[in-house]
Amino acid sequence: MKKIIFLLAISLIFTACKEGSNADNGKLNIVTTTTMITDLVQNIGGDLINVQGLMGSGVDPHLYKASEGDVSKLVNADIIFYSGLHLEGKLVEVLEKMESTNKTTIALSDALDKNTLIGSEYFASNYDPHVWFDINYFEQFAEKAAAVLAEKDPKNADTYMANKTAYILKLETLQNTIKETITTLPEEKRILVTAHDAFNYFGKAYGFEVVGLQGISTATEAGVQDVQKLANFIIEKQIKAIFIESSVPKRTIEALQASVNSRGHDVKIGGTLYSDALGNAGTLEGTYLGMFEYNVNTIVNALK
Repeated sequence: MKKIIFLLAISLIFTACKEGSNADNGKLNIVTTTTMITDLVQNIGGDLINVQGLMGSGVDPHLYKASEGDVSKLVNADIIFYSGLHLEGKLVEVLEKMESTNKTTIALSDALDKNTLIGSEYFASNYDPHVWFDINYFEQFAEKAAAVLAEKDPKNADTYMANKTAYILKLETLQNTIKETITTLPEEKRILVTAHDAFNYFGKAYGFEVVGLQGISTATEAGVQDVQKLANFIIEKQIKAIFIESSVPKRTIEALQASVNSRGHDVKIGGTLYSDALGNAGTLEGTYLGMFEYNVNTIVNALK
């Protein structure tokens, strides 16, 4: 990390004259961190901006480290959007360095009322950062991103605001759709067991009890006692399915399944959920809207 910070400092010196400049096509250069943020900003900015996401499908933001190529992208960006709340834990030092140089660096979670967030001892922010699993919070992300784009590029402000309004309408439609889907699952079956605690906001918003094998951060490891304790819980509650996550190794969930099955209770792997990253570009799961609907359908169908 010290090498990256040094490279960042050197890059800032040699590119200072380019600060605030747009790409050759006259569009704003935007750099984003997670796939969820990339998708959000692309929906609001459309063809008016150039967007480069640092993280791709299946990438765990908790563990992601900046590369030398990332430094160049960050230095030449007009705006940097990231999730915040220490989600991008190993990027924090780099992002703070960018902010200290007066680069427009925006943590979208700063738009949220911290009093409504779920506490967590795993992060320096003291909050669970997986806020995008409450669609209401993601709508606030959209409001913040649109306002920043409009301020930075006032001649296109009306278009950014119109795109934001259209996207929020899609989010509200999604909200209604998933609530209808969830009502088909009896309340006593709404227990979600996953690889790590990424779904607490989902559980709070949509009435699920959520249990993660690992802690809220994937930087923590699940031990033998954790597996045994959760196996007992699954048997006691007669849970039919547990879930792996696309950005977390599946070995711990497979170990959990083996522990449960060895005690005479049949629990299946209900499918792969997208938690800290979207699916591949060009697929349904490659968008925030598609990912959320896919996750809900997978959960409900497996637990019925």
